[in-house]
Amino acid sequence: MTSKDAVGPSLSAMLRSLAFYAAFYGMTVLLVIVAITVMLLGGDRYKEVVRWWSAWHRLCVRVLLGITVEADAFAPRAGVLYAIKHESYFEAIELPHMYPMPVVFAKEQLLRIPLWGAIGTRYGLIAVDRARGASALRTMLAEARRWTADGRPLIIFPEGTRVRHGSRPPLQAGFAGLYKMLGLPVVPVAVDSGPLYHCLWKRPGTIRYRIGEEIPPGLPREEIEARVHAAINVLNP
Repeated sequence: MTSKDAVGPSLSAMLRSLAFYAAFYGMTVLLVIVAITVMLLGGDRYKEVVRWWSAWHRLCVRVLLGITVEADAFAPRAGVLYAIKHESYFEAIELPHMYPMPVVFAKEQLLRIPLWGAIGTRYGLIAVDRARGASALRTMLAEARRWTADGRPLIIFPEGTRVRHGSRPPLQAGFAGLYKMLGLPVVPVAVDSGPLYHCLWKRPGTIRYRIGEEIPPGLPREEIEARVHAAINVLNP
C-alpha cells in the first residue's frame, strides 16, 4: 500500500466519482430503455445505442474522472481473437467504442440482468457457463462462428474474470480450447485500468493499452497460453 492509499481518497476524487456515477449510470438506464424500445420496434438501430453508451462512458471518464486513455495505434479487424487483460469494468464497457461491433465472451450471469441481458444477447455477447464444461464450449464455438461470419471481431478475457492489478493468474482452460477449435490468430491486449478505475473513489490519471504482436493459429496449448499470458501482463509491475 502506498502512502497515498493510506490517507484515503481526496475530496476532489470523491466528488468526481459521485458525478461520474450519476452521469454515467443515469444515462445507462435511459439508454437501456431506448435500446429495448428500438428492439421491440424491429431493426438493428439498437446497435447504435450500444455504441452511444460506450462513447458516453469514455466522455464521462475523461471529463468527470480526469482519466485519459493511451493506446497503441491499431486497426481492429475480423478474423482475429482479441485476448484482453481484465482489471475492471472499464475495458469491458470500452469494447463497442474501440472495436467495430465486437462479439464478446461474457459471464453467463451478466446476461441474466433484466433488460440489459436481452440487449447483450441480441447484440452478440456469448455466454460463458463453466458449469456445463465441454457442452458449453461447443455452444460457445458455434455461436462464435455464427457471429464472426458477419465480419465482426471476437473478444475474450482469457483470465475469466476481473483480477487485481499486479496479479498474474493462469488463463482459463477454455481459452486454449477455443483458440484451437476456432483456428484464428490471437492479438493479446494489455491494460492497466485497475489502480484508477477498480475502486469506489476513482482516481485521475492515464489508463494504458498495449497491443501485442499477432500470434498465429495452430500452436500447442502450452505455447499459446505462455505467449498470451506474458503479453497481457506487460503493464503489470
